[in-house]
Amino acid sequence: MTEILFIVCLSTSLIAFFLCLYAHTRITKIQELTKEYDWSALSNITGDLATLKKTIQTLNSRLNGMHSPKVQDEEIMRYMANNQVAQRNKNQIIGG
Repeated sequence: MTEILFIVCLSTSLIAFFLCLYAHTRITKIQELTKEYDWSALSNITGDLATLKKTIQTLNSRLNGMHSPKVQDEEIMRYMANNQVAQRNKNQIIGG
């Protein structure tokens, strides 16, 4: 029984050790990639991400119907259809 517990403890500690090594290599790689960035670049990236997040939230709200558009889709389609008819009438050549 003690041999089984020893094997379980040894395998668990080896797995934990290798996971720590893996995490260390990933963190080191991220630090090397971001070494050239300064605080102003980081603040610009943070601002861009905040703007992008707000845009995505607004789009999701519109898609979910929380913000109903001020002009209904039917009105837009009627306006476009009337506009196309008016354009066709202007472009027709009368006479010959």
